[in-house]
Amino acid sequence: MTEKDLISLETLLEHPDVEKVTHKVNPQLIKRRESIPPHCKVFDCPCTILATRDQYQFEIDSEAARQLPDIINNQVQAVEGVDSPSSEQKSTFGRERAIGVVFSGGPAPGGHNVIAGIYDAATRANPKTRVLGFLMGPDGVIENEYVALTREIVDNYRNLGGFGMIKTGRTKIDSVNKVSSARQTCKDLRLDALVIIGGDDSNTNAAFLAQELKRDGIQVIGVPKTIDGDIQVRDVEGNVLCAMSFGFHTAARAFASEISNLCTDASSDVKYWHICKVMGRVASHLALEVALQTHANLTLIGEELSEYVDYDRIKKAEAQGATDYTAYGMTLRHLSRVICNGVIRRAAVGKNYGVMVIPEGVLEFINEIQTFIIKLNTIIADFNEMHDRPFHLEFQRLEEKLEYLRRLARRSREDDRFTLWNTRDDDLFSDLPIFFQEGLLMERDSHGNFPFSQVETDKVIMGLVQDYLAWLRDQGKYKVGLKRDYYEKTMKKGGLDPFLFGPILFRNFQDGQFLLVKEEIMSLKTLTQELIRGGAIKEGEAIPAAVQTIYKKSEPSFKTQVHFYGYDGRGSDPTWFDCTYTYNLGLTVFSLIANGATGQMASIRNLERDFETWEPIGIPIGPLMHLEERMGKLTLVIEKSTVQVNSASFQVVKNLREKWLAAHPGEDDFRRPGPICLGDLRSEDRPITLALNALGSIPLEE
Repeated sequence: MTEKDLISLETLLEHPDVEKVTHKVNPQLIKRRESIPPHCKVFDCPCTILATRDQYQFEIDSEAARQLPDIINNQVQAVEGVDSPSSEQKSTFGRERAIGVVFSGGPAPGGHNVIAGIYDAATRANPKTRVLGFLMGPDGVIENEYVALTREIVDNYRNLGGFGMIKTGRTKIDSVNKVSSARQTCKDLRLDALVIIGGDDSNTNAAFLAQELKRDGIQVIGVPKTIDGDIQVRDVEGNVLCAMSFGFHTAARAFASEISNLCTDASSDVKYWHICKVMGRVASHLALEVALQTHANLTLIGEELSEYVDYDRIKKAEAQGATDYTAYGMTLRHLSRVICNGVIRRAAVGKNYGVMVIPEGVLEFINEIQTFIIKLNTIIADFNEMHDRPFHLEFQRLEEKLEYLRRLARRSREDDRFTLWNTRDDDLFSDLPIFFQEGLLMERDSHGNFPFSQVETDKVIMGLVQDYLAWLRDQGKYKVGLKRDYYEKTMKKGGLDPFLFGPILFRNFQDGQFLLVKEEIMSLKTLTQELIRGGAIKEGEAIPAAVQTIYKKSEPSFKTQVHFYGYDGRGSDPTWFDCTYTYNLGLTVFSLIANGATGQMASIRNLERDFETWEPIGIPIGPLMHLEERMGKLTLVIEKSTVQVNSASFQVVKNLREKWLAAHPGEDDFRRPGPICLGDLRSEDRPITLALNALGSIPLEE
């Protein structure tokens, strides 16, 4: 075909197939939008009622009772179907309503299906019911900015990720003026109910709004959203009422799919350690789920680190008649040694590569880091109180600040009563990378708090790992194991007797499948000396080329690639689990509204079990709240849920660590979770952590 035979650009652009293949709506998107998630059986009924489940009780904070008197005595309510409703039930359930919905905080996959569930249930009960979506998060409520949701709008976003339908924002309705504006908006729009879809802070906000708006007859319902998985609800007896917030499964699967690809790449290129930091600032649920999904070689779980106890230090202190409180909680130095141990063991069997998963908030679980922050906050505050010039003006360079800390350490040696900053503190602080020392000594915010979000977690940990591995390499303790047959083939090819050189070169030549060069051979100079000592070469002779090849192959090179997984996962299209979960949450929300509930959080009980056992419920938000220090003052909040180290899911991961590290000859144990496919029956139907925890709660047969 000649150039003049080619189709013109103008003709090409007008071709219908060009529009077809480049259109933003593709077959996969159409299939997603058209898919209908299953719904709980109770929603088949013409109407629903609420049944109180008073067997579930909570420990109520006295301050919550004082601030939330009208909703603090709410009980757990289960949604029950009514097959033959009375005329009064029909009238109440099906009356015309106006319902406002708002997204609050970061996106989480499945949010659109919450709205779809609300819209479907509300318009099925009464086609005249209005569902209004507030734009740009809580600001939309405050500023009365909204869009009237229609079937077309809702259908365009079914089963899709993000919060694009109405957008989101992080504003909190937490002041008198903001509450007043929100109340006025609700009155102006004649809202019967406001639905807040958000995380722990947003549901806390929902509780206060429910209290404030109750006398106006406006209901407020919360919906638990966060990819971190840190909204989980149990009663005082430990009964699970909300096993996981929505969006978690999708984010974990999205991260796992990408990290699985790195596992494949690492075992193909055999050159890099991939360091994968995943979202989760105060809880390691995502890291735990990703570990189960991928079988990454190393996974750090922050909650485990905080539970660590150094019994050797305790015994040493007891022998001296003292108590070493620093033995509780893992130090950064020890953590770096644990990681290095895994790296070295894999290298010893020829695997100088791997994949490591780190939760972004892991440093918050390191006891010494929290101790440093508390001590340095006190040191800086005391200095500012006692001197005319503040600490950060008096000591502007890092070296000046470090010298001041050294003076305090010397003071602790001279005065037993001074314990704020001792020699061990100073030694541990000196182990930290320079940039992290600077970070810990940076100026505090207006409340005196340390800005933790500015810390590069992976850089702190891997800096220590790099340093220690370099030291171990210089000591001859970090080597790459070589296959015996490779060694023998290389030596024979070079005209050398492998059985003559073997005992001289290797520490395990007698029985090693992977041969490790002796620790004392750590340079070409020491290699030469060892060869002369063993009689393989004479003084002044050069090292044979084949031996040099073997030596160079044994030298490790710790190369890393760092990856962060966060925004990509929270923007992913939801898994079938999250599509189903959130759609049923939306249906639950409407049942709570239709039956007069307020100050409740929509939830699905038995989420960790088979779909047929799912039970839509409303959980009282007020009893979930307790006092916690935020921004330097005590505030009522919903407690974040962290990984329980005694849970079945964590114990399984803990016991499979050695297998997944795969520090042995042979293949790695990587798992391929595959991409997120809507309705793919071959993928798991719930988070693996939930499945394992459910199995762990089954009573043993007698």
